[in-house]
Amino acid sequence: MTSSRIWFHFCTSAVLLELCCGCKSIGPATVARDRFEYSGSISESWKRQTLLNIVKLRYVDPPIFVDVGQIVAGYTLETAVTLGGNLSSLGAIQGNSLAAGGSARYTDRPTVTYTPLTGVKFVRALMAPLPPDSVLYTIQSGWPANAVLFASVAVINGLKNQETSIAGVTPPDPKFLRVLELMRKIQASGAVGLRVQLDSQKRETTLLTLRAKNVSEETLADIKELRQLLNLDPEASELKVAFGATASSDKEVAMQTRSMLHIMTTMASQVDAPPEDVAQGRTPPGLESFGADADAMRLIHIRSSKSKPADAYASVFYRDHWFWIDDRDLKSKRAFAFVMMLFTLVETGEKENLPLITIPAQ
Repeated sequence: MTSSRIWFHFCTSAVLLELCCGCKSIGPATVARDRFEYSGSISESWKRQTLLNIVKLRYVDPPIFVDVGQIVAGYTLETAVTLGGNLSSLGAIQGNSLAAGGSARYTDRPTVTYTPLTGVKFVRALMAPLPPDSVLYTIQSGWPANAVLFASVAVINGLKNQETSIAGVTPPDPKFLRVLELMRKIQASGAVGLRVQLDSQKRETTLLTLRAKNVSEETLADIKELRQLLNLDPEASELKVAFGATASSDKEVAMQTRSMLHIMTTMASQVDAPPEDVAQGRTPPGLESFGADADAMRLIHIRSSKSKPADAYASVFYRDHWFWIDDRDLKSKRAFAFVMMLFTLVETGEKENLPLITIPAQ
């Protein structure tokens, strides 16, 4: 066999070997990358959307929520190899030739569907009050009681939290703030708990328990003061949790919880709107009207500036200003994260059918 034939066979075998080695799925390699990148993008967009809606409520603009319904990532990899040649037995008289070519095309075609929050789903998700037991279970899971109750409860046994209206902010009852402080101290001591009880008709009742044994004298004093502030039976070990502004008996803790829209409206009043916007009536008075006393009522601090912030946990551009949460402000970051988590506690009813996506076979 001549050297030309040997070279021809060698090149042909090399091309076929390359094709065989390249015939493997590209899907598995994309899973780790896609899950991380899509998760990060959805998280960041969710933060910005929530912050934007809080800022819009400061300016009495209606909030709009759009959920990511479905993500379908489709990949195609097309390869083509051409090989041709002319091998003559006459060698140098006729001449030998060999030509090889190849091409490849990689396509990434993601399909993302968006579902606006409207109708009954909007009412249930944003306007329905949070279930009191869900609020207490959040505390039971380790979230600080004072922060959770300050954000999500409007009234406890007749004691009122701060209220926000078009006229401005009404400060909370000092006794309400004291109840939150005591609840946090009792929570830290481990003397508070929850229990679910079923009656004869299998209906659930959530019971709040205040332990009186194996606790310090300081904790016992805190529990006694808490009972007095809420007008509770000093001897009751279990207290029924109910929705409402006032309790029906001294063995009941009545909580009038806020809706998601109510919580966001409260946060909106704490946005640092430009002073000229308040003076011109573009936005109602907010927490800034209380001056030095504002910090005691502050749930979150959303700042504003003309220039883009350099160290922001979340930021949005709206009405020619940047509105943002400082990444070093742990209290505000915790409150903002809590609001985002509350969306998962809201009952939205049955799931709606997502749009049908047809993916052609490649």
